[in-house]
Amino acid sequence: MRSEERIVVGVDGSEFATAALKLAGRMATSLNAPLEIITCLGTSDFYLASHMPPGRVPSMEELDETAKRLLDQAVERAFGASPPAELSRTVKFGPPAKTLIEESKDAQMLVVGRRGEGGFLAQVMGSVSGACAAHAHCPVLVVGQDKQTPQAEPA
Repeated sequence: MRSEERIVVGVDGSEFATAALKLAGRMATSLNAPLEIITCLGTSDFYLASHMPPGRVPSMEELDETAKRLLDQAVERAFGASPPAELSRTVKFGPPAKTLIEESKDAQMLVVGRRGEGGFLAQVMGSVSGACAAHAHCPVLVVGQDKQTPQAEPA
């Protein structure tokens, strides 16, 4: 992979991440650049363990398998049966913001969703996307929700 030309996109399973992945895929295709999809497992990633029986702590292998399944699902949602040609999927262990910032050192662009699975819904930008925008070593594209994704009606 031509690492200095790659476009890195952070994925966490959220709708914002799907929108970011779709846009990153279009950009990678247009620029003839490799696309690397990264999901990060931190110590607080208990949402990945939601398929485990109560009180059971998942092994690292189980977390890795679940993260790979999350990546496969994200690719399916974003691209269906036609993913970009130079696509790689990576599972990293560590805090998402720190990991993505480190990965930005040899990327031409970092793409992230505006917000992820956690956090407060009233926030305009999540902590990971904010940290990436402030500290990445390459340009950062922060993507809002996909226009085609249905949104809840305001109460």
